[in-house]
Amino acid sequence: MLRTIAVNTWVWTSPLTDETLPALAVKARDLGYTALELPLEGAGDWDPSRARRVLDDLGMGAILVGAMGPGRSLVSQAGDVAATQDYLRTCVDAAEVLESKIVAGPFYSPTGVTWRMDAAARAAVIAELRENLAPVASYATNAGVTLAVEPLNRYETSILNTVEQAVEALAPLFDEGLGLALDTYHLNIEEKSPPDAIRHGGSAVAHVQVCGSDRGAVGDDHTDWPAIMQALDDIGYDGMLGLESFTGENATIAVAASVWRPLAPSQDELAARSIRALRALGTVREGNHQ
Repeated sequence: MLRTIAVNTWVWTSPLTDETLPALAVKARDLGYTALELPLEGAGDWDPSRARRVLDDLGMGAILVGAMGPGRSLVSQAGDVAATQDYLRTCVDAAEVLESKIVAGPFYSPTGVTWRMDAAARAAVIAELRENLAPVASYATNAGVTLAVEPLNRYETSILNTVEQAVEALAPLFDEGLGLALDTYHLNIEEKSPPDAIRHGGSAVAHVQVCGSDRGAVGDDHTDWPAIMQALDDIGYDGMLGLESFTGENATIAVAASVWRPLAPSQDELAARSIRALRALGTVREGNHQ
């Protein structure tokens, strides 16, 4: 199955701004990407209407990505729930302008914040998460957008680590503007079989992010990429694949993601190697971001 391949601007910079977006979009287009993942780290960092014009001029699509920095949480013990709901509504509004059908991210607690929970405490956290996600998911539905919630590895969160946990926690909301975002980096750490985990997510999988098992380039790693692509075919996933990696200068995520060293000779090389590897798998839809 051919899919549009996007690249996250976090590969090169953080935060994204109106000033940095045009050159990055051209760079990504010239490398062979036909869409961008655009992180909205803070309201006002960049103008969605201006971004849409830039991408239209290049014939590129967009996926909006949220960032759960310090204090952002839909669980009250980890942050300000009301402010986080407002932030997610801002993300939905931006996605609507961008014509992005997806807002993806780990929308439950700040990335890198963990704590111990017994069974009763975990059940309470999941119940609160559902309650606080529901109105935002409804808002997304009314805008024609799906919130795609991403499980993270155990070092970045203690709430949702596996696809099974995410399905169990969020299934009641899957018909209400909510789905799953899966990232091969986290699947590699947490799942006994990443392809089986993808199949378990099934029709709830709304977005997929890819990178090497070391957070570097696709294909420079031990991931069984043909098996990953077969699993996506098996669930009928025809959405975008978004390359997500980071520079060590990313103030929002690099520390939480433990990016302490360069993951390729250059960030351009990381992006170039990845698109070459994905092309070699026969998965790339060329020249059309729809």
